[in-house]
Amino acid sequence: MKFFLASIIAALFLSCTTPVKNTKLRGAVFGTTYSVLYDSEVNYQPQFDSLFSVINKSMSTYISTSDISKINRNEDSLVDAHFKTVFNASKIIYEQTHGAFDPTIGALVNAWDFGPEGKIVNLDSLKIDSLMLSVGFHKAKLEDTTLYKPKGTYIDFNAIAKGYGVDVIGQFLESKQITNYLVEIGGEIRTRGTNIEKQLPWKVGVEQPHFDGSQSILKAITLKDEAMATSGTYRKFKVDDKGNKYAHIINTKTGYPSKTNLLSVSVIAEDCMTADAYATAFKAMGIDNIKSFLASHPELKVFLIFENNNHEFETLSLNGFPEK
Repeated sequence: MKFFLASIIAALFLSCTTPVKNTKLRGAVFGTTYSVLYDSEVNYQPQFDSLFSVINKSMSTYISTSDISKINRNEDSLVDAHFKTVFNASKIIYEQTHGAFDPTIGALVNAWDFGPEGKIVNLDSLKIDSLMLSVGFHKAKLEDTTLYKPKGTYIDFNAIAKGYGVDVIGQFLESKQITNYLVEIGGEIRTRGTNIEKQLPWKVGVEQPHFDGSQSILKAITLKDEAMATSGTYRKFKVDDKGNKYAHIINTKTGYPSKTNLLSVSVIAEDCMTADAYATAFKAMGIDNIKSFLASHPELKVFLIFENNNHEFETLSLNGFPEK
């Protein structure tokens, strides 16, 4: 009898319980799109858009009135808290990668027509050498809210700011006691908790490289309380008259686009800003240097997609990057 009554109560409870759903918000930001899924019925889209606006005002090189644009024109030197956070994180990664990640390479990014400023006509070795004189993140100093840099140095945080934006949204949700969420901006992802709608861990996709602009997923993996960022060259590259592909990642030592067989680098880290920056740095470092670096950085999990000598795709998982 007790079992029968318990069964009836359980059935009534289940029949009265509505399925749990995530709030799903989408929009446009940073020249791409964002999507956020989280365990709450409150619509935080106005707050998200407000946070994005503040970050753009601070660090967007595509907005002429932003703080970073004024700094690059030597019109101002004051920065906000967002700029300081990204600057300090960039300094650490710049030093750890021995300059492979360098936000002052922006002048060369523009010169090669990969940035917001427009290419340099008749770009030659002399012009490249001249621009390289201003490169080197160690030349920029931050004291409290004042930035000091050489007049010709151009700072560009686009290789880390998108990941930082993901973290800002995640931290905002956590400030609202939301512990189950997924934030994605242009493919950069941060997860915490689980997908309560499916009662499963968060599943995210690693994209298959396609040079024709199409999209497909190579593999799906589980992320729990981690972030993932991917840097790829298969959408944004140049081809010389010999058919060599050159990445939009500029070699910080030479000032020239990187010739590489690496097509995609995915990095898993605790936060998305870190994953974003290292994904960019690893694109410039090459496979052997990445392996050496990761031997002393077990906190980073990495997945590489590259083209072998037979022009076939190969993959390599490092430091325990999940298989599924």
